[in-house]
Amino acid sequence: MSERPSFYYDFSSPYSYLAAERISGLFAEAGAEQPVWEPISFGFVLREAGRTPWSMQPGGPDAEDLAEIQRRATERGLPEVRYAEGWPSDNYSLIPLRAAIYAKEGGRVVSFSLAAFRQSFAAGRDLSDVDNVLLAAAACELHPRAVLKAIETSSVKEKLREATERAIEAGVTGVPTVAAGGELFWGDDRIEDAVATVR
Repeated sequence: MSERPSFYYDFSSPYSYLAAERISGLFAEAGAEQPVWEPISFGFVLREAGRTPWSMQPGGPDAEDLAEIQRRATERGLPEVRYAEGWPSDNYSLIPLRAAIYAKEGGRVVSFSLAAFRQSFAAGRDLSDVDNVLLAAAACELHPRAVLKAIETSSVKEKLREATERAIEAGVTGVPTVAAGGELFWGDDRIEDAVATVR
């Protein structure tokens, strides 16, 4: 039996948001096994690769990229894409990533991740503000006190680090990336290719 597909993402990435909103549907339509959602630290991946993402180049995010993100969102019936003040930032997504690791332990990583992405890119809320992360947690019935405790525990931090290291070892260099059929497909526009390998 082939290994189950994996979906690697980070909450700092609008392309990850676009991918998250459609990946489950695409796999379901193809009758393929749903991918495992793997929240990872894109900032750490970038440091390991020694590169700077498009959104943090000198002069700020490229207008063409931002326009393309909005075009895809509109085409898919998503709300206008909004960006929180201070986006992008190196440490923007650590709190929601830890919360996602905690949600994964309880089988709620998909619902939490979608809620967090929507807080960020549909509502334009800053996910480095823990209150906004707790709003996403409440949407999938995670208790706020439990989430607050979890994001500060060494075990959750370690699981995030290990997940990120495993992704790097697997060859992941950017997000979103889908691992399927022994291949890596980097980009929101490559999800169909990933689905095709496991259909």
